[in-house]
Parts: sequence; structure tokens; C-alpha cells
Amino acid sequence: MKKPFTGIGAHIALAPAWIILIVAYIGTVLWTVQISFTDSKVVPVSNFVGLEQYERLFGSLRWLQSLQNVLVFGVLFIAGCLVVGFILAVLLDQKIRAEGVFRTIFLYPYAVSFIVTGLVWQWILNPTLGLQHAVQGLGWETFTFDWLVRPDRAIFVMVIAGIWQGAGLVMALLLAGLRGVDGDLWKAAKIDGISPIRYYLRIVLPILTPTIASAVVLLALGVVKAYDLVVALTGGGPGTATEMPAKFVMDYLFGRQNLGLATAASTVMLLSVVAVLAPWLYFQSYQKKRKAG
Repeated sequence: MKKPFTGIGAHIALAPAWIILIVAYIGTVLWTVQISFTDSKVVPVSNFVGLEQYERLFGSLRWLQSLQNVLVFGVLFIAGCLVVGFILAVLLDQKIRAEGVFRTIFLYPYAVSFIVTGLVWQWILNPTLGLQHAVQGLGWETFTFDWLVRPDRAIFVMVIAGIWQGAGLVMALLLAGLRGVDGDLWKAAKIDGISPIRYYLRIVLPILTPTIASAVVLLALGVVKAYDLVVALTGGGPGTATEMPAKFVMDYLFGRQNLGLATAASTVMLLSVVAVLAPWLYFQSYQKKRKAG
């Protein structure tokens, strides 16, 4: 029997993949960062201007508004997905009938793209076509739900749509974690007279901390690169009420042909992703060392 590739043979076989990774991914990231320090407009140039693009970026009210929006959206979206996903996971953990059907229904929105999610909720919350129009048609003519066109409420419409899509993922992750919890814990809790709510909040939730951390990282990465949902649901409006960093980058990259400013914004986003991933990777490494030790 022939032995599999070992040593130098394995490295030679993996060489094309490493070349693609280094050139197509790491190389383009470094090139993007380099462009952010130039005054590139329509095409990249090598005229170095230092931190000028970053000064312009953080002097832009639109960019500052997008940072505020992504912070509000991120906190509410992640918290909402965790709460709703945890509740759904607990309900399904009760061994209910047709569990597979309900699990599919709750997880299905996550299989839908953000574009579809945005369009669906745009129709639902459109004051002249959706929920408001339907309720008024039933006779409640004073009913209003026009958050989609209100600058102070539009960001919350995005949160609702995002939770509708993302809660199913959290549910699936936490349900898998719940199924791994020792059933004897629940028996002991019943003997001690601990209520189901306290059992899940005080005993089960701490056990699920690694799973929750993974869910938070996945959701946070979705927040940083939120673009499809914004474009499909609100287009960044009304005004800049729902402007997001990813949309800012795309608008200046393709709409305003300002490569320098767009790459500066994308570099800031890259640093944000690193800031999200670094603690999670450290936590994972710490957990592995703890188990090994």
C-alpha cells in the first residue's frame, strides 16, 4: 500500500493553496491598507499623504453617523438574537411534538439572504402597503406604524428584521449546547426545589458560555459587514438615519470614486473585525490549554 504524502510532499501539494491565500487574500488586504495612505481617487496612485484620509474620514459627519448607527444596531441586534434564540432553544428543549418542524421554521429565516429579508420587511412595514395599511383596513383608522420613514425609528426597523433572521442561528447553536447538558443536573435541581427559570438562568446559562461567545462573534461579524439589509430595507435613509460603515465604503468606492477615503474606511472596519476576533481566539486558546492542563 502506498503511503500518503508526508513531509516535503505534503508541502508541495499544499503550495498552490498557500500561494492563493497569500496573494489573493493577505496581499489584497495589505494593498488596500497601503492605498488608504494615498490620495487615490478613480484609480490607485502612489502619492503618499500620511493620515490625511483618516482625518477626512473622522471629520465626516456621515461616517460618524454610520459608526453611531452600527453601534446601536449591533448592541440591540446581538442582544435581541441572544434573548430570542435562547428562549426558542429552551422551548424546543422540552421535547415537544413536531420539534423538527418548529426547528426548521425558526431556522429558515437564516437561510434567506439579507436582501430578501430587507425586501420582506420593507413590504411588511411600508405605511401604505403593509401592516399599517392592513390594520387600518380592518377599521382601526388611527393605527400608525410608520417607523420605516421616521429618522428616529428607522434603525429599530433594521434591528427587528435582523433579529428575525439571526435568532434562528442562535437557537440552533444553543439547542445543540442544551442537548449536551447532563440531564442529572435537572433532576438534582428538581429535588432542591429550583424553578425551571432559575435552573436555566443560574445553572445552564453559565455552562453554555463558550457557545454563547461563538454566537456573539458570528453575529458581531455580521454587524460589521452589514450592507445588504441596509440597501434592501432603507437604502441608508431616511437621510443618513440607517447609514452603515459597509454602505459608506461601497458608496465612496463605486459611487463617488474616492478610493483613498473608501479604503481608509475599510481599514477601520478591518481593525474592528480584528478587535472582535482577538478576544474570542484568545478565549478559545485559553480553553484548550485549560483542558490540556
